[in-house]
Amino acid sequence: MAISGKGGLYKFIAQARNGIVVEALEDKKRHVASATARVSSLVDIAIFTVDKEVALADIFFKIHELSEGKETLSHKASAAELKSFFEELVPEYDEERVYVSDIKKVFQWYNQLHQHALLEVVEKEEEEAGSEEAGGNETGEKSATDKPSAEESK
Repeated sequence: MAISGKGGLYKFIAQARNGIVVEALEDKKRHVASATARVSSLVDIAIFTVDKEVALADIFFKIHELSEGKETLSHKASAAELKSFFEELVPEYDEERVYVSDIKKVFQWYNQLHQHALLEVVEKEEEEAGSEEAGGNETGEKSATDKPSAEESK
């Protein structure tokens, strides 16, 4: 999770009387985020595009693919480099509503999650999605809700 006004990422630990207890990924220090703090789960964050929003998880997966599972461009790179690489990831991003500071956060968060081996969830979700796209459920049979592929519908 990200907490507005505080740098870095945090992990939820417990519910507290006056907020939630979180642990910083970087230094493992625990803090209480008050009930009035703006806390955002990374799952709930999306990037604006011209016509819709793209989930942060989808962007992390694209970064993972392009960087071949390694760390990516540093958030300290030049604004031009960051924008150029981000444009490869999300070519239709809304340049008026997505600032360089937002792009820096995406790369910083990806690298932090990579350093702490917290991107495995993204990989597992992708494997599951890949097996569903391959044509069915666990038994290999198509369910009634599966849509036919373009080749099957011809």
